Amino acid sequence: MAVKSMTGYGYHEQQYPDFSVSVEIKSYNSRFLELLVNLPPYFSSLEPAIRGYLGTWCRRGKVEITVRFKEHNAAFSVSVNRAAVKAYREALEVLGEIFQSDEKPSLGLVLGLEGVLGIEKKRDDTGYWQQVESVLSVALAQFDAARDREGKRTEEDILSHLTLLEASVKTVTSYAPTLEVLIQENLRNRFMELLRTSGLVFPEGGTSTRPGFTQVDCTSLDNRILAETAVLLMKYTISEELARLSAHLAEFRAEMERNPSPGKKLDFLCQEINREVNTIGSKAPLLEVSRVVVDMKDALENIREQLRNVE
Repeated sequence: MAVKSMTGYGYHEQQYPDFSVSVEIKSYNSRFLELLVNLPPYFSSLEPAIRGYLGTWCRRGKVEITVRFKEHNAAFSVSVNRAAVKAYREALEVLGEIFQSDEKPSLGLVLGLEGVLGIEKKRDDTGYWQQVESVLSVALAQFDAARDREGKRTEEDILSHLTLLEASVKTVTSYAPTLEVLIQENLRNRFMELLRTSGLVFPEGGTSTRPGFTQVDCTSLDNRILAETAVLLMKYTISEELARLSAHLAEFRAEMERNPSPGKKLDFLCQEINREVNTIGSKAPLLEVSRVVVDMKDALENIREQLRNVE
């Protein structure tokens, strides 16, 4: 299943005999679904229908939709507000007395006064829904196609970094036997150095016979090294982390394939993957593993950056 981007744009305009309708849709990144509907005040009753229509297309992101109407031959009625005219006339008469003027106000002046004329356009807002829906569906198709194109590029980039992570897990796993050998060698070298600095030098026979010192048995030393190695391996083993990391990566890939809106789940999986990678980096003493961990962190950061735009 293809990944969709949270950013997209669509626009469509349609001319009708008495009016024209245009719909513009644009979206941005957001953790949740935010719908902003901009309509002319006289068509506010269409907002619930538009919101419901958008909700079937978008699951996450900040989506702004603007619907514009241009009327060409709209029917309307004009009425005279007699109370307003009377109030204006009385006020003008008072002004005439104050300024001692007999000049009568012109009809143009009166008509320009607020509230004198009432103009009402006869609109059937519910009847417009069919035309609005038609324009809206075309704009949404453009909008969704833009999100698909961006989502495809994003998916390809994420999968390339995911493949790198999967290959890195195999590389780190291949160093697991080397890690055990390294711990054994380091412990043996430390024991030998300690014995040399203490004056205990093993002859070929396997024990030290130097006067004044207790004899040291090589077999006992080997057993001690093996015991200490087991303790350190319990502390530094990364097998559990590698197992969990492999499981998280497999779940990540499966989520991208089956979920049409995987953004939130993938972001959570990235947190879990990051935790395991950090633990591996802190526990494994091999320089080769440290280098691979750096590459894994870089790939994971690129994935997290891309996920900010995934629905």
